[in-house]
Formats: sequence, structure tokens, C-alpha cells
Amino acid sequence: MKYNIHTLHNGLRVVLVPMLDAKTATVVVMAGTGSRYETKEENGLAHFLEHMFFKGTKNRPSARLISEELDAIGSVYNAFTAKDRTAYYAKVSSKYLDTALDVISDIFLNSTLPGKEITKERGAIIQEIDMYEDMPMRIIDNVFDELIFGGDHPLGRTILGPKDNIRTFMRKDFANYLKHHYTPENTVVCVAGAISEQKVLDAINRSFGKVAKSPAPRFVPFASMQVSPRVAIKEKKTDQTQLMLGVPSYPYAHKDEYVLEVLATILGGGMSSRLFLEVREKRGLAYSVHASVEKYPDTGYLAVQAGVEHGKLEKAITTILAEFRKIKNVKVSDEELKKAKAHIKGTLAMALETSDAVAAQAATSLISLGKIRTMEDITRGIDKVKASDVFRVAKDLLRTEGLNLAIIGPHLDREKFLSLLRA
Repeated sequence: MKYNIHTLHNGLRVVLVPMLDAKTATVVVMAGTGSRYETKEENGLAHFLEHMFFKGTKNRPSARLISEELDAIGSVYNAFTAKDRTAYYAKVSSKYLDTALDVISDIFLNSTLPGKEITKERGAIIQEIDMYEDMPMRIIDNVFDELIFGGDHPLGRTILGPKDNIRTFMRKDFANYLKHHYTPENTVVCVAGAISEQKVLDAINRSFGKVAKSPAPRFVPFASMQVSPRVAIKEKKTDQTQLMLGVPSYPYAHKDEYVLEVLATILGGGMSSRLFLEVREKRGLAYSVHASVEKYPDTGYLAVQAGVEHGKLEKAITTILAEFRKIKNVKVSDEELKKAKAHIKGTLAMALETSDAVAAQAATSLISLGKIRTMEDITRGIDKVKASDVFRVAKDLLRTEGLNLAIIGPHLDREKFLSLLRA
């Protein structure tokens, strides 16, 4: 797959990815900003602003006009806010690409942030917060992030922010954030699919080329100083206990980044992974258990998540810890290593079949790394991983003093769980 990168005079980057056999095209506009760029008082503002972009522009004065135009062409469209990026996208039949590009460009560049809509949207966002509060599986990472990064660091705060903040944001707060965080230098426009490259580039230049050059925002860096295991419990009446158990790990572009991916896959990637077999198949402790890696430019973590019966929480924790000890004390076999590599490459190939996935991956890669990391790049990195590398990285990361355990459920005895981690 060919990625053609262009940089406009104001520093904005454009990625065009022609996919000759595609029937669709996707427009993604991504800004390198999110909740980790907020102060404590601003927490939730980036996500709230994302909502406001759909409430009206100079050319399309209402949310209804925006949605009707995209619905009329059968578009799949939305936006999302993460800790380090915010994106707006539309996927369409390729014959409607001009419309999709025009609408997404318009909401990104010309949103009017109407005051009456801010007032109304407060209620919607507070309901969104309440909705996730009723879904422990979706917010266990909030508890974990605050534990591993600390509540005083932006990475330790939630993306949606506290309700008190949502109730107080004014139009001037949005306008100020927009001015300082949505700058050409930290914005990427990616269009992938069945496209006419020059036509698309000309259209992007006409709209985004008008934006004045200004510096990209900076984030507060994070360095883990953890010296002992930690436990955080969100006491809540639930039918099932959610847990997340993990350790600080590596940032983007770390020399062992691909080794970490293989390690996570061996532990909890797929239904034949070690944790799935031990936690679910052998002991019936959970319906779902998996391991994942979270990465930022300066830090990251490896974590295992599972939902278990309240009375079997301790057994689930000790089972996961036993797998941590096993993988850092005994080298993985060549067969298991080969399977993990094939799993990663196979899921990646399937994930990048569609224009929306390709566009999102390219934009994220450019925002996070400053370059496009292609499927071929990732495949080469995975292929180089050796069993000795997995052994070395497991020993480096899966240390008792680095353990972090987050729990949501009807539990109170923090010391009991700390003793399990120290054992």
C-alpha cells in the first residue's frame, strides 16, 4: 500500500492512500490533542469540544443540516476523543467523497460553537458519563489510569472529565482551547480509498491551506517512579467484579516495542493464549480475559483485564500473577512464539482491509510517531522478535514493585489485595 504524504505551507500534513480495488473512501481529520493536554480545570473540555463541532458551522448552521447531508449519502460518520488525539471522520461510497470531504472540513474549520447548544449539550455529556458509570467494563481503565499515572497527571484523568467541569465550561473556554490546540502543525488530514489524488489534494489545500501557521501544543511528560505495588478499588454494587492488573511499559518507538506486542499476545491475545486457557478454560473464572498494550510518545503500560465472580477475585488475581511469573522464568517455545507472531500479523492484515481502518491507522501513526508505520514495517518488526527477547522483556517489566491492580466491585479490603501482589 502506498502512502503519499504532503505538507502544506502552514505545516499541516496530508496523507493520501489510494486503494484501487476499494468501493469506498474515508476522510479523517485528526488533531494531536486530547485530555492529556488539559489542565485539571479544563478536564473534559477536549471531548466536549468534539461534540460541539457537530452543532453548526458558518455554512451549515445547525446539527440537523450536517447530519442530514451526511445521512443522505449513506455515510458512516462520527468523531472520537482520546488522551492524545481527537478525530473526525466520514466513510462514503467513493462517488460521494467530495461531499464527505467538504462536510468534515467544514465542521473542523468553521464550527460556530453556538452558546445555546453548549447549554443543551451539557446534559447529553453528563448522561454519557452516567451511562459509562453503569458499565464497569468500560470504565475500569479510568481507575487503572489514575492508579498508574496518578490523579495529578493529565494521563491519570478521565477523557470525559468530572461533571462539575462540564457544568461550568463557557463558550470562551472552547474558543481558547480551539485556538491553541487545533493548529496546522498538529493536524493530519488523511483520505484513503478510491480517490483521485490531485483532486483531493487541491480541495484540502483550498480549505486547510487558509489556516494561519501556529505552534503545536505541548503535553506534560510522564516518567514512572513506582517502587512498590499499588491497588485502587472503586467500591460499587455490581453483578461482576472488573479487574485490571498491569505494569508500566514502553512508549512508541521503543527498541523493544514489538517484543512487548508479542509478549502481550502470548499472555492474552486470542482464545488459545495462556491467560484465556488458564483463567477461563481451565478454571472457569471469567468469560472474558485479555492482555493489551497502551502506548504514548513518552510512556505506556501492559495490562490484563477480566470480569470475574466476586468470590473468585482472589483466585483470578493469583492465576494471572502465576502466568506473569511463568513467562519471566521460562522461555517461550519456538512453536508458541511462531503462533503469536502469526496471530499479530493476521489480525493486522484483516484490520487494514477497509478504507476507514487504513485512514485511521495512517493518521494515528503520523500524529504519534511523525511518520507512517506501514503493515510491512510492523511485520518486519514482529518477525525479528526472538524467544530470548520475550524472556528479557518479561523479566524487565513483570516485576512485583511495578504491579498495579484496579478493581470495580463490592470490595473494601485493599490490604488483602496488596498482600496478593507482594506474595
